[in-house]
Amino acid sequence: MGEFKVHRIRFFDYMPSAIRAMAFSTRTERLALARADGALEIFNFSDNYFQEKVLPGHDGRAVEALCWVGPRLFSAGLNGEITEYDLENLRPRYTVDAYGGPIWTIGVNSQGTLLAVGCEDGTVKMFEVLKERIQFQRNLDRQRGRIISLSWHPSGTLIAAGMMDMIRIFDAETGRATHRLVVDRGAGASKSKEVVVWSIAFLSDYTIISSDSAGKVQIWDGLNGTLIRTHLITKWDVLALSVSQDESSLVAGTSEGTVVQFQFLSSTVDRLDKDWVRTRTFKNHSHDVRALAHTETAVVSGGMDTQLVVRPLLDKVEKNTRESAIRKVSFPHRSLVCCAKKAGVLLFQFPDHLELWRLGESDGYGKPGGSLPVKRGPEKLIQLKRKGEDHICCSALSPCGGWLAYSTVTSFRLYRLLNGSISICKVSKLPKDLRPAHQLCFSTDSSKLFASSSNSSVVVVALNEPECKYLGTLKAKYGCRQPVHLLSASENGKWLATANTDCEVHVYNLDKLKLHCTVPVYGSCPTAMAIHPTTSNLVVVHADQQIFEYSLVKKEYTEWSRRLQKQGLHSLWLERDTPITHVTFNPKNPAHIIVQDLFMFCIIDKSLPLPEAKNVLYNQMTLRSLPEPDRVLHSHGFKICKDFQHLLCVSLLEDHSLVVVERPLLDIVSQLPAPVRQKKFAT
Repeated sequence: MGEFKVHRIRFFDYMPSAIRAMAFSTRTERLALARADGALEIFNFSDNYFQEKVLPGHDGRAVEALCWVGPRLFSAGLNGEITEYDLENLRPRYTVDAYGGPIWTIGVNSQGTLLAVGCEDGTVKMFEVLKERIQFQRNLDRQRGRIISLSWHPSGTLIAAGMMDMIRIFDAETGRATHRLVVDRGAGASKSKEVVVWSIAFLSDYTIISSDSAGKVQIWDGLNGTLIRTHLITKWDVLALSVSQDESSLVAGTSEGTVVQFQFLSSTVDRLDKDWVRTRTFKNHSHDVRALAHTETAVVSGGMDTQLVVRPLLDKVEKNTRESAIRKVSFPHRSLVCCAKKAGVLLFQFPDHLELWRLGESDGYGKPGGSLPVKRGPEKLIQLKRKGEDHICCSALSPCGGWLAYSTVTSFRLYRLLNGSISICKVSKLPKDLRPAHQLCFSTDSSKLFASSSNSSVVVVALNEPECKYLGTLKAKYGCRQPVHLLSASENGKWLATANTDCEVHVYNLDKLKLHCTVPVYGSCPTAMAIHPTTSNLVVVHADQQIFEYSLVKKEYTEWSRRLQKQGLHSLWLERDTPITHVTFNPKNPAHIIVQDLFMFCIIDKSLPLPEAKNVLYNQMTLRSLPEPDRVLHSHGFKICKDFQHLLCVSLLEDHSLVVVERPLLDIVSQLPAPVRQKKFAT
């Protein structure tokens, strides 16, 4: 595997924001997730749960609810606005003020023609969904308290709305309130303390299911307005509900961090009548569960502890398979760290600022696994605050450490770093074609900047001291509309590879500023890629963990790549649930490819045989402890290192030392607010 001097970095204080809302589209199998800082994330559940898009947050945007209308995504929040998002340009398309104060909830009818929002002023407002926009249609009967939750009946004729101490049923055609369902405050509750109906579901048989702040899940007859059954599941709030598409299962999320499942079952085998029965309790969160989605095979939950949890339902999937494993998404599926390989400087990206750090130095040599004495500690050089209210969506640092760029959805900024990155100077004269970007990348010699723009195009800019010169725009021959999320420039300055969320990989000739070739489209989204410095082979890793190597000179897959696909990757490699986020190469050994995900980095040695199905994918520490005959038996080309955990970046410097940036999950948990107190035995 080789020995490296490792810079082990743990001072990147990345802190994810709490999950506030989510919505799942059965049509596209996409999950939209909103965080407390206003950022939105789109996960493709059909592509190994890959986080394919991130829409950066905004200081004034507090999203309380999300809603899919076909392929279109809408949100509503406490700023009183409804927002539709441009998922191709990763920004809000437009906002509409509902003029009802803060909006607590949003829902769409089953026909996808009408949006309903619940407002602070006690109104349910209806908006017609048009081709390009939404248009206000009418108000339903105004109530005396705020509308906290609502749900459409599948027929589209009725709406159930949760409020303080009650549920109202509205006729969607006339706007009149037809029923008033009073919610019990619970035994021993204070008369002055109101019960908040946090979530509500309206089923096709006119059953209404509600969850409230008194810890109850209640089943109602929506036709007669009567209570059928009450399930007390916690002493705290039940904050979220979600029902399966066939309406046979229901999940409820609580302030204790538990998710409780109910199923519509017969109480005995021979009885035909069914009832909602509590069947399972899941404990995957330490804090409030604020958002839930019930897919066909799993329960998806998120909340204050910032983790997205996908919990398969074992009666819906085959046991002891990849699909039956629980998944926790704790970190973004993209890099927030940029390393200047020549300068030994790191750039950390936060939503509201950037940090520039110089790596430390050490003396002498040590044994494998040991620590070296520190000659000079790491030094924080610059903290650069963003301008405006939009959060930073991408940033880059040139390999020489002399240029820094970042972009929001509305502005782009470029800086010159001087005197060993101590002083910073903004470049004021920028080409007009250099617009806000989705992704940024510098050339290896730091002479060019590449910025991905709309319609999968890339703007190329020459970096000069007085002013920067626009060189051209790289575009594919046919219309691509999806955003570019990966950029990789070759070390010789000849090639630039781009990948978008339509799984397309384009390679451009930078001498001619023209498209060189398009890599054959593979059905899984690329998660990381890089161009080999000597062979000009493009290595692409996809969300389903497959690895391809493509020769840019011959415009075909390499022999090693064909051999890899013919034999197939090891089952343990394919079962990993975190994507590869970084690819790099070892200049000392051209046969080495270094790849990294959240829990390991792996050196793939192309000169060694591929692991066969009978081989065990030992990590290097375990392999070193085996007897010599066993070590030879298990020798193969995938050298895995799991000495480091929660890896945000693994990069190789020019002096062949390795930079490893970790963010231990326990450090994030320690910064969370205290959860609700739960009484334990003998306390």
